[in-house]
Amino acid sequence: MKRLRCGLLGAGMMGREHLKNLALMDDVSVVVVCDSNAEMLGKAQGLAPDAQFVSSVSALLAVGIDALIIATPNFMHASQLLDILAVQNLPVLIEKPLVTNLEDISRLRAAMRAREAFVWVGMEYRYMPALTAFSNQMGAVGAVKMLSIREHRYPFLQKVENWNRFNRYSGGTFVEKCCHFFDLMRLYLQADPIRVYASAAQDVNHLSERYNGEQPDIWDNGFVIVDFNNGTRGCLDLCMFAEGVKFEQEVSLVGDKARLDCRIPGPFQSANDPATLAEIVISPRSPAGPVTQMVEVPDHALHAGSHQGATFFQHQAFWQAIRASEAPGVSVDDGLMAVLIGLAAQASANSGQAVSIDAEHFRLVSG
Repeated sequence: MKRLRCGLLGAGMMGREHLKNLALMDDVSVVVVCDSNAEMLGKAQGLAPDAQFVSSVSALLAVGIDALIIATPNFMHASQLLDILAVQNLPVLIEKPLVTNLEDISRLRAAMRAREAFVWVGMEYRYMPALTAFSNQMGAVGAVKMLSIREHRYPFLQKVENWNRFNRYSGGTFVEKCCHFFDLMRLYLQADPIRVYASAAQDVNHLSERYNGEQPDIWDNGFVIVDFNNGTRGCLDLCMFAEGVKFEQEVSLVGDKARLDCRIPGPFQSANDPATLAEIVISPRSPAGPVTQMVEVPDHALHAGSHQGATFFQHQAFWQAIRASEAPGVSVDDGLMAVLIGLAAQASANSGQAVSIDAEHFRLVSG
């Protein structure tokens, strides 16, 4: 089988996770890595020893590639994607969030309607083994009514030039961190959002930090409730000063017949031993009692990143889709809708009011 040639734009923390996972692909070769930051390029060189290392997008595109991974800071995503596709129409896997503001949602949708392009948005949580097992058991709950997601974890990690400390670069916590969860809500509830209520604050993290004299404004905790157009509801409970908890993420789906739970350990408790495996629990309304399934992750995928193997399995699906000329597994509209819910949550928490969403036109209509 011909090895496909991959380029990587962005060699920061997530970019290097992509390189570790691409090294596990038998049919893919990383041939070029691009970053304007020399330090990040230096850190990436040991992960892709046969690649060219360049500092400009034009130099990247001058190397013949079959597909591109974009893993730059959030605020660069929309413009870089549009600039690249205007020059060379090639398959792209672009990290979440796809955009960071309402203006770029409109701009990107208009541009994508005008061209045929294979763009896959990096919502790797869909491909986490624990959540794959969870989705395979969803039929046990009957008619779905409620979905709740809890993430209690450590603070934001340090990123290049601290861009993730500020809302204007990241899109805000509910966009940067939580678009994954809003994407899962749409996926599992099979519906679009109509209304968002949120409360959030920066209570503990980053309060003493200063960058160029400016204090970070990123929130570290909050609650979000989302109403969907099929009558279901989703709830997010986020806390980013909860280091040391055994299960970093917990997902619960409740229907008229049973509750389905998924409990996922964090990256610092992710060894494949019985004490730290992900759990799937089905709790029927009948007296039969709960049934528990433990979910292991193959070691090679587990140790190639901090997402419980999700990045590896997403790459498998991405490259398979390219070879088979299939549609992207996570579409541009999927990525934009996840951001729109996050922006609605940001707006609701700032205003103290519920925010309504026009999902058909990808816009906020009140709040």
